[in-house]
Amino acid sequence: MADIIRFIAAIMNEIHDIIMNAANHLGLQATDKDLHLWIIGIIGILSFFIVHFIFKRLAKWSITSISFIYTFTLILVLVFAIEIQQGITGRGNMEFQDAVVGIYGFLLFFAIYVIYRIISFAIRRASKKKAKAGRTRRSG
Repeated sequence: MADIIRFIAAIMNEIHDIIMNAANHLGLQATDKDLHLWIIGIIGILSFFIVHFIFKRLAKWSITSISFIYTFTLILVLVFAIEIQQGITGRGNMEFQDAVVGIYGFLLFFAIYVIYRIISFAIRRASKKKAKAGRTRRSG
């Protein structure tokens, strides 16, 4: 896990240096904080437009899909925050596999929820058909 975090940090540092060099080459007197404002702001607003477009389409089908995506994102942040915290404090073992198993746990419990919803839907649908068939026989 620590190796993965170091690898990601190295990539981010390279991107940071490229952006800083490009800004200096263009003659911009931008500080590190200025660049964070612009780069994260641009990434954020572009991400918002993409997510907003996708979520508007998903909302037409089911709000559950949006809830799943939001919760899955939250779980990703949470499991990696826990692993990083364990690495920093030395309490527990910081392992990538722990994060993966935690994500599997969420997916397992969500799958159980989906199966429950499907079964409930099927039972309600069958009950309505049975009730409708009973009304049809009595009126006929």
